Amino acid sequence: AKPTPPLVSGPEQRARPEQSVPFTCTTGGFFPRNIGVKWFKNKDPMVAQLPQLTEWRVNSYNMSSTVMVTLQKEDVSSVLLCEVQHSTLPAPLRGMYQLSRALRVPPSVEVRAEPSPVEVNKTVNFTCHVKEFYPESVSVSWLENGIEIKQGKVSRPSKLPQGLFELRSQVEMQATEEKNGSMITCVVVHDAQAPVNDSAILRISNPAQG
Repeated sequence: AKPTPPLVSGPEQRARPEQSVPFTCTTGGFFPRNIGVKWFKNKDPMVAQLPQLTEWRVNSYNMSSTVMVTLQKEDVSSVLLCEVQHSTLPAPLRGMYQLSRALRVPPSVEVRAEPSPVEVNKTVNFTCHVKEFYPESVSVSWLENGIEIKQGKVSRPSKLPQGLFELRSQVEMQATEEKNGSMITCVVVHDAQAPVNDSAILRISNPAQG
């Protein structure tokens, strides 16, 4: 009896880069008992744990094989492959898993003020750079001294060559005297995770010293 096409399953929740995550390949309904399994990541062979074989009825076996993968942010474009060989098969059967399904890459966040310092009553632009994140789901808000201010202009996330995303958000402010020293903060919530933020200070140049 031939084995069923192998099915590769991953974690229930996304994991961050540097986390080690188990992936399991299962197949069943085969006889005789001897079966071979190989794992590949982007065509590179991987070391897996010994496969678990169980007899689920007379002359019919199931097989489960697990491999541990330490995720990297580059794995957003990686593929896991489980290859099953059996005496009843003319060619190996393969199961695939896109690692992007298991990966969450948190963004780095950087805020810049231009110009800084700024002349009194002139316009100052605050730009929030949200870099290298995955998946695409992200929201951006702005605070002035801890209080939310009007929504800035947010670009659509753009896809980088390696499959990660980035975006920019901008907010314009008039540099009135009373805003000197205000802390402007960009708050980023990525994929329903805890917020990540960065801040810049609104600095007014003193015309008397200019």
